[in-house]
This record gives sequence, structure tokens and C-alpha cells, in this order.
Amino acid sequence: MSADSRVKVVLMWHMHQPQYQLMDSGIYQEPWVYLHAIKDYVDMVAHLEQVKAARAVINFVPVLLDQLADYIEQIREFRAKGAPLRDPLLASLAGELPATAAARLALMKLCLRANRKRLIEPWPMYAQLTQMVDWLDAHRDALAYINDDFLRDLLIWYHLAWLGETVRRNDERVKALLQKAHGFGEAEARQMIDVIGDLLDGLFGRYRALQDEGRVELSFSPYAHPLVPLLIDWTVAQEAQPEVELPPGDAYPDGQGRARVQLAAGHASFMRHFGRAPRGCWLPEGGISTAALHLLDDLDIEWTASGGAVLTHSLNGEELDGAVRLGPFRIHDTRVQCFFRDDDLSDRIAFRYAEWRAEDAVNDLVGAIETRIRAMNHAEGTVIPVILDGENAWEYYAHNGFYFLNTLYERLSTHPILSLGTFADVLDHGARPHPLPQLVAGSWVYGTFSTWIGSKDKNRAWEQLVRAKQAVDEALKERTLTPAQAAAIDQQLMICEGSDWFWWYGDYNPPQSVATFDALYRAHLRHLFSLIGVPPPDCLEQALGTGHGEPARGGTMRATHGEFQGGPA
Repeated sequence: MSADSRVKVVLMWHMHQPQYQLMDSGIYQEPWVYLHAIKDYVDMVAHLEQVKAARAVINFVPVLLDQLADYIEQIREFRAKGAPLRDPLLASLAGELPATAAARLALMKLCLRANRKRLIEPWPMYAQLTQMVDWLDAHRDALAYINDDFLRDLLIWYHLAWLGETVRRNDERVKALLQKAHGFGEAEARQMIDVIGDLLDGLFGRYRALQDEGRVELSFSPYAHPLVPLLIDWTVAQEAQPEVELPPGDAYPDGQGRARVQLAAGHASFMRHFGRAPRGCWLPEGGISTAALHLLDDLDIEWTASGGAVLTHSLNGEELDGAVRLGPFRIHDTRVQCFFRDDDLSDRIAFRYAEWRAEDAVNDLVGAIETRIRAMNHAEGTVIPVILDGENAWEYYAHNGFYFLNTLYERLSTHPILSLGTFADVLDHGARPHPLPQLVAGSWVYGTFSTWIGSKDKNRAWEQLVRAKQAVDEALKERTLTPAQAAAIDQQLMICEGSDWFWWYGDYNPPQSVATFDALYRAHLRHLFSLIGVPPPDCLEQALGTGHGEPARGGTMRATHGEFQGGPA
């Protein structure tokens, strides 16, 4: 069977982190951008490089790309001139160790933020160090005996654990550190900084090379990952959830204009980093509405994607055969073609297979795909879209998903009736879109917007964003700004419009995560007020919400199907 006649399986990995850097100080509040880069973004590109016939779609959110570029530059400056590092964890690794007992304990506890089973326990020395930290946390009088050598060993092990599996297997410097295991000196700490710097330095070039070879399709998102349909008109949340309680007021001020700004800024950032115009756009959280699709038409975007539950809601009980459900759709009078992911297959990777043997997991996934193909009678033009978070899942897999991903790419690359492809491939091979008379707005989580709007805390967060936007609008009427001032305000407003702040509010989320993101959101809002010269409201000094849940995967991912939830939804 020729490759063109085989059923296309499109694996799309979504890479996203919000803005952790405070723009007033330049200091990063969380290290997840560079930690996921040296683990997940590096491993993902290495797997695709290794399996020559593999194809995938990779979506990078622009606010993540710009933070990666900033890390690259600051580490270059540190290595060349000793310039200070603006990430406290990275600065500690570089030798800026805290002096007080409380600050040292806080640093040690930062180095425990890793999956115990997958990132800590496989390394006996690291596991021993973490046990000591647990004991010290319970016996704080003993903190006076902790010296810099202990902190340095713990910091280096934390970063060794967060390295990609492909790095640990191939980098001789890393192999030497793993072999030494303890008693690290300043030279070894500097070497770890060098490893991190080299990995980040090569990242954009490696993805660009695969893009230029046609082996990877890179897509983009609006700049700071906003919920575009809710920015335009948050009443669309009622299409899938008529009973949802919305924030007071009519809508977000000039939401459609702000959505255009976010899309234009995201497109420009993508062009800076990857050198060509993207053909596809992943609207954040797969959040789509008819109005949002029209904005993509204005940018000549060829495809977008969302969750299978959105299609189910839009069909309103109408039955379609499996082949039609998995093909591209064209909605109303829009030109952009929309793919709807297979939610079940996507959730299996994110939530089921982490505890399975790689071979068994891939057998199960491929078997499920084959079952779908048989039900479709191998209909021409069928595409199986598997779309999920490309970074948070692998912390729960052995060896960062090394064996699962390699086996998956190899199996799908050599399958007799399946072939790996991209959404651009599907369009280029002339797939005819199916007409969809109506679109019920929604996201890839339950097919609704309930993860971002509708609860007391989430609506309170929207109220504060509206308040800040109104203050910005008033200030711009009264003041003449320099281009630099206007750009800074616009950038900060985009950051505040990101989806992550609303994602984390909710009782079902872990209290520490809610506290972290709530504090970060309020800090971003306060800085926005400072840029326009207006005192921030007093309420931004108090938490907007709390959490007390234990959702699956710590809340970083959310499943569509109840069987995968593992906790309150």
C-alpha cells in the first residue's frame, strides 16, 4: 500500500508555559520554562531526529518561545561575562547560595519538586538527599549544620533528574556527573550550567532543521495563550453550558480587538524564532467559536483544531460515521479547516499508559486505531488526530517516556495501513472538508469553557482583568505615550489575558498550585497598573481564590473522559 493511501495519524504535541518572569524586575518566579526545555523539548526533538520516518506537529506558545530566548541570552551573558542570572534556582546552581536557615530550607524544598517515583527514586543518591531534606524540614534546629556542599549536591542532582533521557544517554559531561554522584564542587556546578546552556542554545535550530526538512510542522498560538472565544464574547460559554454563571457585565472590553492583538503578536513571535509563516494555529485550550475562526481567516491560517467533545456538541445528536468524524471540517462561511482530536486516544497517552510497559502501551494504542479503521472500512482521506500536552505527561513515565515514544514512532512509521503525518500533509493531499452547519463553542476539556469561567473564583479573576483593562483604556485616553511605553503596556496586558490564571482557580486544584498562580496573576496585574500610573486596587493584595483538591497529574492536564480523571473534575 502506498504512503498516500494509508490512513494519516497526526500526533500533535502542545508545548506551553505561561509568563513566569515579572516584567518590572526581570526575575523568574518559577523555573519550569528551562526545566521543561532541558527535559521535554530536548527529548521530543531527539526522538523525531532519531526516527527518520517520524512526523509530528509541534505547537509552541509564543510567550514560552520568548522566555526560552531570554534564558538563552542570560546564560550566554553569564558564561561570557559572569552576568547575574535572573532565575533564582539557576542562580543558586551558579553559586548564589542563600545564607539564612529559612532561605536554605526553602531552596532545598524547591529541589524536591519532582515526581518521586520517576525522577527521584531511580537515583539512590538523590533519593537519599531528599530523605534528608524531609528530615530537616521536621527537625529545623539541625539546619545550622547544613553547608554549601550539601546544597550544591542537591542542586546538581535536581537538575540531573530534570534532564531529558536522551541527554543522560549521550552527553559525556552528564555521564561523568552521574558516575561521581556526590561531593560535587563549584567546577561541576559550572559544568551543569554549561550543559543547560548548550541544550537551550541548540533548541530552536534543531526544530527549525526538522521543519525545513518537512519532518515536523510547527504551529503557533496567540501570544500569551488567551481564551480567544471568551475574550471576544464570554457569553459563548453558554452554548455548551446554558446554566453557566458568567462574570458581571456584558463582556471583556474590546475583546475582539484584543484577540487580534494576541494573534498578531503570536504570529510575529513565531516568525522571529522559526523564520517562516505557520500554516496552522492552535487556539489556546482548543477553544474555538465561529467568531474566533473568522479571525484565523483574516490571517490566512489554513487549519486549527479542537476537542472531539466540541464536535459532538455541534452535531447535536446527529450521527456521523467514524471516517467523517475524523476528517477536517469547514464551519459556516469560514475558510479555515478544523480538525477534532480523538479524545480517547489522546487521554490514553496522557493518563493511562504511564504505568504500562512501552510495548504493551503502543500495542494498545495502535490496536485501538486499527479498530477505528476497520469500523470506517478504511475510508479514503481519514485522519486520526491525537493531540495532547507535550511536556507534562512524561514526568509520569519511566525514563521520561523514552521507550514509549521511540516505540510509538517506530511502529507508526512502519505500519502497513497507517502513516504518520501532519495537518499540512492532510490538506496538501487534497482532503475534502466536511461541512458543519453549526459550531457549539467549546474547548478540548469537556467541550466546554468550565475550566476557565463560571465558578466564583474564576469569575472574580475575570472581574479583576476587566477592571485592569478599563483602567488601561482610561489612561490611554488621558496620556500621550512613547512607542516604548505603549508597547510595554500592551505586552503586560497580553500577559494578564493568558488562560493559565483562570485554569488554576477552583477548589478542585492543589492549594499550593493555586497559591502560586494566584500570586503571579496578581503581581502581573499590579505591574500593569503601575505602567499606566494608577494605584492598583487593594483587593490585589489578597488571594482571589484557594484550592484543596488532588486532581490527576497535579492539575497540569485535564482529561475529557471520566475514566481518566483520577480526581475531581
